[in-house]
Amino acid sequence: MRLVEVMVPAGKRETVLDVLDDEEIDYALTDEDSGRKYTAVVRFPLPVGAVEPVLEKLREAGIERDAYTVIIDAETVISKRFERLTERYEESDEGDGDRIAREELVARAEDLAPRLWTFIIMTSISSIVATAGLLLDSPAVVVGSMVIAPLIGPAMATSVGSVLDEDELFVRGVRLQVLGGVLAVAAAAVFSWLLKFSGAIPLTAGEVFAIGEVRERLAPDVLSLAVALGAGVAGALSLSSGVSAALVGVMIAAALVPPTAVVGIGLAWGEPQTVLGAAVLVLVNFLSVNFAALAVLSYQGYRPFQWFRQDEATESTWRRIATIGVVLLVLSAFLGGVTFTTLQTSQFEDDTRDAIQNVTSGADVRLLSIDYVYGDFPVRHPQQVTVTVGYPPTETPPSLKSELERRINAAYEPPFGLDGDHHVEVEVRYVAVE
Repeated sequence: MRLVEVMVPAGKRETVLDVLDDEEIDYALTDEDSGRKYTAVVRFPLPVGAVEPVLEKLREAGIERDAYTVIIDAETVISKRFERLTERYEESDEGDGDRIAREELVARAEDLAPRLWTFIIMTSISSIVATAGLLLDSPAVVVGSMVIAPLIGPAMATSVGSVLDEDELFVRGVRLQVLGGVLAVAAAAVFSWLLKFSGAIPLTAGEVFAIGEVRERLAPDVLSLAVALGAGVAGALSLSSGVSAALVGVMIAAALVPPTAVVGIGLAWGEPQTVLGAAVLVLVNFLSVNFAALAVLSYQGYRPFQWFRQDEATESTWRRIATIGVVLLVLSAFLGGVTFTTLQTSQFEDDTRDAIQNVTSGADVRLLSIDYVYGDFPVRHPQQVTVTVGYPPTETPPSLKSELERRINAAYEPPFGLDGDHHVEVEVRYVAVE
């Protein structure tokens, strides 16, 4: 529920009060004696869904949009008339359900988009903390970086500015999103380079990309798209319903912060091609959040304040939704290919393990480990399989290389690789085991 306070212009007092009386709204009227063009201040409680239609009727009665109007979140209203008013707006099509008024929506979107220097500092800190968490292979630290990331505001500002035709808010949101993405990658790259240069992280590129938290973001699949779309829908619903957006902001940051940090790590270690998948994931997530938020706010019926701008704003919003949707379809095909490749990789590893166990079970050796080397993303074709086996130290280890190579390549089926003639190298390592 909301408590609304409105300044009544000179000559509009009776008209405004007639609107409130017709709506059966309780109000308190106070004379205004500041000497300006207003004669009174009227205060009245409203259910959330009634704020926008009542303010629209007051504007038609002569209350200008730039007049002094305050909307306050009220905890409790004890009034029989208010209860009847709430029931009427819930049961009729006149109310807006649980969505907040356009005035509140704009105010909340502006509040969520922080000032420039605050945004720069918080985004940089979030990216650096995420980078540290990834290199430490610590999910807790990575989650902590999401909590402080100020990324929900720009995305919501862009969507609200689009559907309500608030150009300044829209441009501000777009600029902050672009700046946030570039800044997050740059901060992660600089921090990673300092760690590498100082020797604090004495790892090769291969060892860095083998870290669990880093590796899982190198080859994103179609499920990543679902996460980002869900974050965008949740962000728009939390914004339009007036509930806290803090936890939703963490969800949006979860889709954006870690992959940008992985891109920065790849640049610092001089392997930009390896983090191509993470870069695509960043782009997909940014676009998906905006796509979902635009679609939700548009579906909820948000339109510009001026009726003559509504058709143009609606057309512009749907054009943006369609454009983003086409780009997402293209990128989704890419993610689908990665998903298919991942499934093929899993199948190849299962078949390889079966072939190795069949060979080693007939020899006096024990299988200790299997390591795989794949080509660069996104092809990911198998290049080498390293098999480590243990043998009794008093005996001569059997020669397994040729048989393992034959069976593993027999299990390898195109079109997993680049072509049907691709050959997987096999290396066998022997370890004396008591």
